[in-house]
Amino acid sequence: MRLNSYYAFIKAIETGSFTKAAEELGYTQSAISQMVYSLEKELATTLILRSRKGITLTPDGEEFLPYIKKICNSHRELIEKLKEMEGLQSGIIRIGTFSSVTCHWLPGLIKDFKKEYPTVHFELHQGHYSEISNWIKEGSVDFGFVNSNAESDLTTTHLQEDEMLAVLPENHPLAAYRNILLKEVINEPYILLDEGVLNEPLTLFKQNNFEPNIHYRVQDAYAIMSMIEQGLGISILPKLVLNRCPYNLVTKTISPSVIRTISLAYKDKKVLPIASRYFIDFIIERCRK
Repeated sequence: MRLNSYYAFIKAIETGSFTKAAEELGYTQSAISQMVYSLEKELATTLILRSRKGITLTPDGEEFLPYIKKICNSHRELIEKLKEMEGLQSGIIRIGTFSSVTCHWLPGLIKDFKKEYPTVHFELHQGHYSEISNWIKEGSVDFGFVNSNAESDLTTTHLQEDEMLAVLPENHPLAAYRNILLKEVINEPYILLDEGVLNEPLTLFKQNNFEPNIHYRVQDAYAIMSMIEQGLGISILPKLVLNRCPYNLVTKTISPSVIRTISLAYKDKKVLPIASRYFIDFIIERCRK
């Protein structure tokens, strides 16, 4: 009841009228008047002077007003924090991601985040860069992992640079080399990791006026590794996905080097669910360590 009296007092001053304050707060005029009277009684002073011309603050009212406003603002912040914590208890985090991040980053991040917020749920939508960008823009996911070089309409935060390596069968002639020139790759049957419009190896080939000998277009990096193991061709794959390679393959650095930039992207962080905002901050903090 005391907080209601504080709000009634502030609203009466803001509107200059008990009647207008009552309309905005959903009370009767007499109820607002009674709340202010109760507050004056509690503080043992007169806060408002009433006249036919309206209401004005007394000197004591002027002194008490900033303190009462501070109490009301703190109460509003408390209610907002409560809503946030309730959101964290039942929140669903929807993420657009691609295979190497899904396999090698997210499991550990999710595990550690759920230690702090065990009731949060996750939805992972896996696709290539352009699909993920579209999902973010249309609201199908809250945020996603993308290549920031292709994004201009979203807010992006750089996370990590990931070198890409040439991947060969163990008995391939180029396996004996310490480093492979990009022009040597174009003479071999090439298995393309199809990641949509933006493709780092294809971009580098084009910049150097090379035309790769593409025999296969495949969307799954592990399928490509299996095909290379069987001698069907060679490819260029991200180092991240090759860290725990389950196949008998050889990897070599490429000259000039092929680098992809992994970034986090979202439309407007302020309007995202609280659980997603917390997880974004959690990911960024982890990657900066």
